Amino acid sequence: MTSVLETAKRMVGRGSDLADRLDGLATAVQASRGRLDDAVVDPAQEVAERAASRLRLSAEHTVVALAGATGSGKSSTFNALTGLDLSAVGVRRPTTSWATACVWGQEGATELLEWLGIPARHQVMRDSMLDSGPADTSLDGVVLLDLPDHDSTEVSHHLEVDRLVKLADLLVWVLDPQKYADAAVHDRYLAPLASHQDVMVVVLNHVDTVPAGQRDQMLADVRRLLDADGLTGVPVLATSARDGDGVEDLRRLVVERVAGKKATRTRLEADVRAAAERLHAVTGDARPPRLSEERVEALEDAFADAAGVPTVVDAVEESTRMRAQRATGWPVTAWFSRLRPDPLKRLHLDLGSSGRELTGRARTSVPPPTQVQRARVDTEVRALADDVATTLPAPWAHAVRAASVRHLSDLGDRLDGALADADLGASRIPVWAGVVRVLQWLLIGAALAGAAWLALLFFLSYLQLPDADPPQVGGFPLPTVLFVGGVLAGVLLALVCRLLVGLTARSRARTADRRLRAGIAGVTEEVVVEPVRTELAAYAAARDGLQAALR
Repeated sequence: MTSVLETAKRMVGRGSDLADRLDGLATAVQASRGRLDDAVVDPAQEVAERAASRLRLSAEHTVVALAGATGSGKSSTFNALTGLDLSAVGVRRPTTSWATACVWGQEGATELLEWLGIPARHQVMRDSMLDSGPADTSLDGVVLLDLPDHDSTEVSHHLEVDRLVKLADLLVWVLDPQKYADAAVHDRYLAPLASHQDVMVVVLNHVDTVPAGQRDQMLADVRRLLDADGLTGVPVLATSARDGDGVEDLRRLVVERVAGKKATRTRLEADVRAAAERLHAVTGDARPPRLSEERVEALEDAFADAAGVPTVVDAVEESTRMRAQRATGWPVTAWFSRLRPDPLKRLHLDLGSSGRELTGRARTSVPPPTQVQRARVDTEVRALADDVATTLPAPWAHAVRAASVRHLSDLGDRLDGALADADLGASRIPVWAGVVRVLQWLLIGAALAGAAWLALLFFLSYLQLPDADPPQVGGFPLPTVLFVGGVLAGVLLALVCRLLVGLTARSRARTADRRLRAGIAGVTEEVVVEPVRTELAAYAAARDGLQAALR
C-alpha cells in the first residue's frame, strides 16, 4: 500500500489523513480474512481496493452522478446542466443499460472514464470541437453521469446504477413529485447511504406540475422523509428541468462542491468509514489479551506428561546407573550387568550414531499416553484458549479456539520426535568413571599377579623344589598382599563408587528432564501457542487498523 499512500497524500494534500485511514482499513481487512465471515470482509476489501484505484486516477475531476426513477426528469436535468441535448427523455429514452457521461476538461479524464466503465460512444467532451455553445469554465473538472433508471424492469439497468453509485464522488438524486416517497429509492439507496450525506444532493423535479400553494408543503414532506432516512444534512432543491426553474441553483451547488476538490476525498472517507464501522461491529474494541505464562507452563507440563517424559527420565537415571556401575564396578562381577537390558535402548532412545543409522526416525517405544493424560492435554489446551478468548468478540474467540486445536492431530508424532531428537547424555560415562575403570583393571591385574605368584610358590613347594622367600609388606608376603589387597580394594572401590554413580545418575536425569522439556516446549510453541498468538496478533492488527480508519 506504500505507493497508494503516497498517491493519496499528493491528491488530498496536507492535513488529510485519508491515506492513513485507507491503510488502516486495508490492514484490518488483511488481518480479518479467514477469521471473519467473508460476507463482512469482502465488502470492506472491495471498498479498500476501489478507494485505492480511485486515488490513482485524476484528482482534478469530480464524478457527479444523476440518479432517479423512470419519469423523474433525470435526463432532462442532465441536458439542462450540460446545455446540450445529450440524453433522450420521455418515451425516447433508449433501453441501453449504459450511463451517459459529459466531461468538462478532457485532460486526465480518459483513465477515469475507463475506470467508471463508460463506453466511448457514451462519452461527450463538453469542450470538444463539436460543442458550438459558449465556453463553460465553471464546471471544469466535472464528469457528469446520467445513470439508467434505478426502477427499470431491466435487471441490467439497476445493476449499472448500483455499480456507479459506489463510484461517483457526488450523488444527485432526482425525485418526482408523484413518486418521491417510493420505498424503492428510500430503502434501497437513500437510507443505506446515510453515512454519505455529505456527498449527496436531493432534487425534487417537475415542481412546475405542483400547484404553487403545495410546493412548500411537498418540500417539507421530502425533508421529513430524508430526516427519517438519517439524511438530515442533505440539501433539497426544487427544480423544473423543462422550465429551467432551480437549475441554476443546482449548477451553483455542483460548482461549489467541485471547486473545493473535496468531493472525491469526502466520498472516499465516507466509504472507508462505513466499511470500517461494519467491520468494527464484528471486531469490537476489546484490548488484545496476552497469553498467561502460567497457562503455557501448565500446557507444557501436560504435554511432557503425555509424551512420557517422566518415563524417559527414569530410564535415563537407571541406564546411567547401569552403565556407570559397569564401568566402575568390580570387573569380576560387573559383566553380569550386561545381561540386564538397557532401559533407554528398550525405549529406542539414546542408541548412538550407529543405532540412528539403523532405525532412522522410527518411533520410540515410549508407552502411549493414557486416557487420563489425553484428557489433561485437552483440558489444558482448552483452558489456554478460553483464557484469552473470553474477552474477544465471538468470531475472533472462535478463531483462537480453532487455532489452538488445528495441529493437535499430529501432536503424538511431534512429541515422539522431540523425545527421539533430545540429547539425553546417558551414553557418555563420566570422566571419573573412566579413571576408576583403569584403576579397577590395575587392581585386578595386581590380584591376578599375586594369585599367579602364590600359585607358583605353591607349585614349587609341592614339588619340594627350592624357592626364594617372597618380599614382605607389613609382615605379609607380597603375593598375598597383591592378591588379597587387589580383590578387597577393587570391591571397596566399587562400593564407594556406587555413591558417586547414584549422584551422577540423578544429575543426568535432571539434565535429561530439562532437555526433554525444552524440546516439548518447542512443540507446545509450534503446535498451540504460536497459532494462538498469531490469532491474537491478527486481532490486534485488525483493531488498530480499524481505529486508524475510524479516527
